Amino acid sequence: MCGIVGAVAQRDIAEILVEGLRRLEYRGYDSAGVAIVDAQNHCTRIRRLGKVQELADAVNAANVSGGTGIAHTRWATHGEPSETNAHPHASGDIAVVHNGIIENHEALRELLQSRGYVFESQTDTEVIAHLVEWELRQSESLVEALQKTAKQLEGAYGTVVLDRRDPSRLVVARSGSPIVIGFGVGENFLASDQLALLSVTRRFMYLEEGDVAEITRRSVTVFDGQGQPVEREIIESNAEHDAGDKGQYRHFMQKEIFEQPNALKQTMEGRVTHNSVIIDSIGTHAKEILSKVEHVQIIACGTSYNSGMAARYWFESLAGVSCDVEIASEFRYRNFVVRPNSLLITLSQSGETADTLAALRIAKEKGYMAAMTICNVSGSSLVRESDFAFMTRAGTEIGVASTKAFTTQLAAMLMLVAGLGRQKGNIDAEKEAEIVQAIHELPVQIESALAFDKAIEALAEDFADKNHTLFLGRGEYYPIAMEAALKLKEISYIHAEAYAAGELKHGPLALIDADMPVVVIAPNNDLLEKLKSNVEEVRARGGLLYVFADEKAGFEDSEGMKIIKMPHVHEITAPIFYTVPMQLLSYHVALIKGTDVDQPRNLAKAVTVE
Repeated sequence: MCGIVGAVAQRDIAEILVEGLRRLEYRGYDSAGVAIVDAQNHCTRIRRLGKVQELADAVNAANVSGGTGIAHTRWATHGEPSETNAHPHASGDIAVVHNGIIENHEALRELLQSRGYVFESQTDTEVIAHLVEWELRQSESLVEALQKTAKQLEGAYGTVVLDRRDPSRLVVARSGSPIVIGFGVGENFLASDQLALLSVTRRFMYLEEGDVAEITRRSVTVFDGQGQPVEREIIESNAEHDAGDKGQYRHFMQKEIFEQPNALKQTMEGRVTHNSVIIDSIGTHAKEILSKVEHVQIIACGTSYNSGMAARYWFESLAGVSCDVEIASEFRYRNFVVRPNSLLITLSQSGETADTLAALRIAKEKGYMAAMTICNVSGSSLVRESDFAFMTRAGTEIGVASTKAFTTQLAAMLMLVAGLGRQKGNIDAEKEAEIVQAIHELPVQIESALAFDKAIEALAEDFADKNHTLFLGRGEYYPIAMEAALKLKEISYIHAEAYAAGELKHGPLALIDADMPVVVIAPNNDLLEKLKSNVEEVRARGGLLYVFADEKAGFEDSEGMKIIKMPHVHEITAPIFYTVPMQLLSYHVALIKGTDVDQPRNLAKAVTVE
């Protein structure tokens, strides 16, 4: 992984490929490269370690021309970040780019070495290049050679192959890693994300699992896993064309934090009246399915896992339906038992998270009543492979550290909870109206949270020389504390942990001293008095406290404790509200630390490998 762009055109496509890579920078990467074939069948391959701009400068200096080419940004899995390990990889006349992981690459490497192939890189991808080169010797076409190659690969791949001797076409295979084809006029394109191609086309086709496709200037031919020609739907995209523009903001993450009021409005649009949830807006056959649900199983990773953990409280306390939440990478390898009439919910910003997608496929075979996804990308694999989808409509999220995707997932699940509870008879009309009213108030409440930006910026100075931070919350605020800790460690590289505040005495109190800030989320709810006792436990041990407290919670500044008084908001939606100051805190601490906020080290936006 991480980003793929390709083109077959009459015009020079170097700038198109590089611009496509720029649009995929948000995914995170360590190197980039291109391979372009000109009219004389000469292939220019340029690779650079570091940012896409390094590659762009090299391509411009080389005055590269040609109408067929492939490009890639790499996030290292096998082999250190280096020019030698960067894509495209080559074998004779063949050049290859690849997202994913080839799990049997070591066995294939030994086989290919026995055939006389010499490996230049440490990557698993290079085996694809050599395999295609070998199979092409015994095949009538590049498509056939890639089909034969694909049958030998174990793992996940979205891979594109170019043959220098025939620049009229590219061939591509998809298994577990997304590939989208973009249609132009007298030219066609491909990428791992439609965002890369929005400057050249709005018409897209998503390849399905096992597909192999041949792309020329005037045609796209798709074959399924059995080698049979198939038709795939072509859609018109309405994705944001200018999503890659930071506008007035310093970073994409900052922009996306401040986009949350509008993102939440988009999530709600057409789904709630003034007092009820429109059940049919949740998904096809939602009313029939929800009325039968007796259990909810949520599977997700990272930030999406944290949102699922928060929503679990709503499913059980509001809808009256039991709910389990599990990390997808654990769930998929566990011998789980499916409860009767259980609804499976996958959560993902990208819809391509490898572990979540694999867990969905396994779970569907185990007899879940239905599989639903809550997702932000309409053409993604999770959306296509689930029985129905509830789109968050957050808009393109560029920053690796997720912000608006998290809050819109929470809003979507709260609407789902209201609809589920009403269908089950566990929420009456009055309670549903209360929930919906709280949802309607969310955008304005988030605006009020954003107004604390300057105060939190000043507060962040206290974290500049710290190496550890502890976040505390109780009830549904424990997952919000988990998300806050994740954000801080992701973008500031400060070690951060979250604990349910009641667990302090079971170990974490040993860590408390004046060098570890303790951030507390303190709404005015039924657990407030117990939370205050936990705060006193920290104070008694010389801890440095920062309490984000409801203005009615009764906290006041004192020695060793700073209070950030937050406006009172509805108890149901308060977890979403308190997420925002935690995001701002992480952002400003990262600024002070001087880290790469949008592309933190070692991380990728869309995790399409295990």
